[in-house]
Amino acid sequence: QVELVESGGGLVQAGGSLRLSCVASGSTSSTYAMGWLRAAPGKDYEFVAGISRSGDIIYYADSVKGRFTISRDNAKNTVYLQMNSLKPEDTAVYYCAATRRGTYDYYPTRVSDFDSWGQGTQVTVSS
Repeated sequence: QVELVESGGGLVQAGGSLRLSCVASGSTSSTYAMGWLRAAPGKDYEFVAGISRSGDIIYYADSVKGRFTISRDNAKNTVYLQMNSLKPEDTAVYYCAATRRGTYDYYPTRVSDFDSWGQGTQVTVSS
């Protein structure tokens, strides 16, 4: 069972940037395809980005495409989410997530693809 711990959230003005990090422990992160989800107040969980085990294949939600970048460093068991040009509607709790599904090139594309989640980190974007 993998344990996921996020960090890097905070308060930022619209147009600003934040970088989230997620450290995986208890299991080698390269065993898992990874991703980020978010939950805004009063809304359902939303898929943000997914990345294959190798890091070569990436998928983004349309709402963040061109602004967010997901990456991973398997040597450090860490996944990142670089968020640029932030908007007030990006305000949410952001969760790192992992899955053992699929083969080496598998990449998650929806909330239900994941089977392990972190505790989340708050991101607040002020207008």
